[in-house]
Amino acid sequence: MQNNQNSINVPHESYLRLFIRFLRFGLLAWGGPVAQIAMIRQELVDEERWIPNARFNRVLAVYQALPGPEAHEMCVYFGMIARGRFGGFLAGLGFMLPGFLLMFALSWFYLKYGISSPFFGAFFFGCQAAVGALILRAVHRIGGHALLDRSLWGIAIVSGISALLGAHFLIILIFAGIAYILLKRSYYIPALALGILLISGSAFYSMNVLSFGIVSKTVTQTLASSESPSLISLFYSGLRSGLLTFGGAYTVIPYLQHDAVEVGRWMTNNQFLDGLALSGILPAPLIIFATFVGYIGGGALGALALTIGIFAPAFSFTLIGHKYLERLIENKALHVFNDGITAGVVGLISATSIGLLKAGITNIYALGIFLLSMFLVYRWKSKYAVLGIVFSAGIIALLLKYIGTLQ
Repeated sequence: MQNNQNSINVPHESYLRLFIRFLRFGLLAWGGPVAQIAMIRQELVDEERWIPNARFNRVLAVYQALPGPEAHEMCVYFGMIARGRFGGFLAGLGFMLPGFLLMFALSWFYLKYGISSPFFGAFFFGCQAAVGALILRAVHRIGGHALLDRSLWGIAIVSGISALLGAHFLIILIFAGIAYILLKRSYYIPALALGILLISGSAFYSMNVLSFGIVSKTVTQTLASSESPSLISLFYSGLRSGLLTFGGAYTVIPYLQHDAVEVGRWMTNNQFLDGLALSGILPAPLIIFATFVGYIGGGALGALALTIGIFAPAFSFTLIGHKYLERLIENKALHVFNDGITAGVVGLISATSIGLLKAGITNIYALGIFLLSMFLVYRWKSKYAVLGIVFSAGIIALLLKYIGTLQ
């Protein structure tokens, strides 16, 4: 098949061969999106020349501006230009399948042995502290790319404060997008009024929640409900999260944490951290931890429902019509709105990380593992760094347990 815009010969592969190619990518998908995209670029662009490098950069820019894991979306794109929409589906499925199957198996193992076993309890204790460091690094990295001026910094700060006061994340994201459009057009007073309204409304809501004795956010983060969510609600939670994941896989954390820990209460913050830790040691997009969240909420079918929901947008954007998305992304107003939303997401992750750090750092030993992990996160540049940091933190906690220091 030829690429219509660049007259490049894409090799005609059978559906089976195409699926196996991207299945291999999935099995080697260590190191996060940067390493995954570099792997795809090296084989398909640098070595086999499916498309020119300039074309690859333009396509990647589109997917980086859209929600969802961009490495997975790039696989769907390459599959589609090779063998049409079904080829795109097979490529995306092949890339995500190894991570899904591994996370599915680990979720079963976690529920059967991890909660009650002192051995695995100690291991996950260390992993939780390391994940806290990874989240803070992600906030720093995403913020460094997203907060390019004082207006975006202000939006991120207001968003974070509002999230801590209990504002719904959808309200925060809408505020962030509109506020940045107003600021770019020099409508400073309306933008300031919008920010004041959001914070004051959030504070009023928070005070009323505490005054009338409604279960507070702090309590809901530590107590899990005995009532399981329906498969439809799990699918919807995944779909909504998949549509709101701007700026990388870490940005999905506040949405799923909101649904699973704060509102649905089918898992605790500690379990949520365990799921993030597991995803960090797998060859898969980080977003695969959604499978764990779904498994805790609804077992095997729950894992499938939430995973389908969260990956559906990543498939649909390309399969429905990538060329139309390229035209849409040229809309300057939409680009500004998206930049504002990304700043709002930075604020949301920052607020969410506070609760997760409280859950993961519970004593001096956890603090020590966290600080060591923070050092390694900034110093260790290998694509296996996340795997090494999370696994090493678990081993350190096991050693502390073995020598009797960690109870």
